[in-house]
Amino acid sequence: MARLLLILALVAVVFWVYTAVDCALQPSTRHRGVSKGAWIVIVILLPVVGGILWLLVGRGRRSAPVVRRAPDDDPQFLRTIGSISDQDERIRRLEEELAQLDAEGDDAEPGPPAPHRPGDDDDTRAS
Repeated sequence: MARLLLILALVAVVFWVYTAVDCALQPSTRHRGVSKGAWIVIVILLPVVGGILWLLVGRGRRSAPVVRRAPDDDPQFLRTIGSISDQDERIRRLEEELAQLDAEGDDAEPGPPAPHRPGDDDDTRAS
């Protein structure tokens, strides 16, 4: 019987400490009923009953989870579409400019042929 009382006392102390720390660490916006300081006093002065009251009444629920949306419903994604099309337009213009530069390079008159050096041919390999 003494062991059972000792175990119950240990469980009550652990529960009391947990609820006191939980109450103290929660932001003030998540305390319902009375102020944060009042809840801490209730939990400390009424160890088991105060902890039960804290968990059932005083502890506010977490905010609603973030709802995932399809990309076409997400305003942030829709704002980036314009910048993506601007980037595509810029890339298209740069490619056109490169094509014009390549065409100008092809139109230039060819200079004298480069002198032939021995060993440049792939067909002449040493065995």
